Amino acid sequence: MKLGFASAILPDQSFDTVVSFAAEHEYRCVEMMCWPAGKAERRYAGVTHIDVDTLDAAQVDAIQSKLAETGVEISALGYYPNALDPDADKAQVAINHIKKLIVAAPRLGVHTVNTFIGRHQHLSVSENMKLFSSVWPDIIKLAEDNGVCVAIENCPMLFTKDEWPGGKNLAVSPRIWREMFSIIPSANFGLNYDPSHFVLQQMDYIKPIYEFTEKLFHVHIKDIKLYKNLLDEVGIFAAPLDYLQPKLPGLGDIDWGKFVSALTDVGYNGYICVEVEDKAFEETLELRYRSLIQSQRYISQFIVTE
Repeated sequence: MKLGFASAILPDQSFDTVVSFAAEHEYRCVEMMCWPAGKAERRYAGVTHIDVDTLDAAQVDAIQSKLAETGVEISALGYYPNALDPDADKAQVAINHIKKLIVAAPRLGVHTVNTFIGRHQHLSVSENMKLFSSVWPDIIKLAEDNGVCVAIENCPMLFTKDEWPGGKNLAVSPRIWREMFSIIPSANFGLNYDPSHFVLQQMDYIKPIYEFTEKLFHVHIKDIKLYKNLLDEVGIFAAPLDYLQPKLPGLGDIDWGKFVSALTDVGYNGYICVEVEDKAFEETLELRYRSLIQSQRYISQFIVTE
C-alpha cells in the first residue's frame, strides 16, 4: 500500500510545497485537490493545488518534473461537489468540472478521480437514484473513454443545518452501492472508502472491504470519536457534530490494526491517504504539518511505507 494524504489540509501552500513536504516526511503520494479556483463554501472545500481550468503543457511538465524529482505520486485528483444539486446551475457546474478532472487526469499520469455522487437533500433515496441514473452514466462513460477510474467517497454530507434532512451525497451504504453499481456496471466506477463515515452511521466498517474488494479504488484514513456524554444529551437524530468529531488516526474509535489487516486480507495494494479534519490541529500551519507527521508515524506501524 502507498501511504499519502489529502492536500485539503494545506490550502494555502503551493503544489511544490505540498509535494516537498510529502517527500520529506515519507509520504509516497498525495491526493491533490482540484476545485475550481474561488471561494470555498464549506470547510476543506475550494482547495486548488492543480487548476485544471488553466492546465497547459508547461504546467503539466512542471508538475511531472516535481513528482519525478521527489518520487511522490498523485494518488488521485480530488473534487467533492454536489452533482445532483436541486439548483440545476450548481449541479451543472459540478458535472462539468468533474468531467474536466477526468480529461485532465491522464495528462498528469493519474488514473483516479475522487468525488461525491451528490444528492437532492429533500428527496428520497429512490427519487435520488432516478437522478443518479440520468446524470452519472454519461460521466462514467467519459471516464471509460479516458482510462480513468471514478472513486466515490461514502461521506453522507449530513453535518450542518443546510445539509438536512437527507444530506448531499447519495453513496452512503452498501445497499445503495449495490444499486448504483447495478445501474452502472462499469469497471471504472468504484469507491474512495472512508471507514469513519460508517462509524458515524453505527455500521460495520470492516465488512464492506470483503464484499466490495473490486470496487476499492482509493482509501481515506480518517478517525472519528464519539462522545457518549454528548450523545446522551442530544440523541442520534441530532447533527452528528453535536456528539462526535473527526480525529487523527489513532485518536478516535477506529481499530486501525483490524482495518489494515482486512485490506491485506483482500490484497489491496493501492493508495491510502490520511484525511485530516481534526479541529485540534487546524489553527496554525505548524499544527497542520504536525498532524500529518503524527498521522504518518501512526499508520506506518501497520504498513511498509517504502
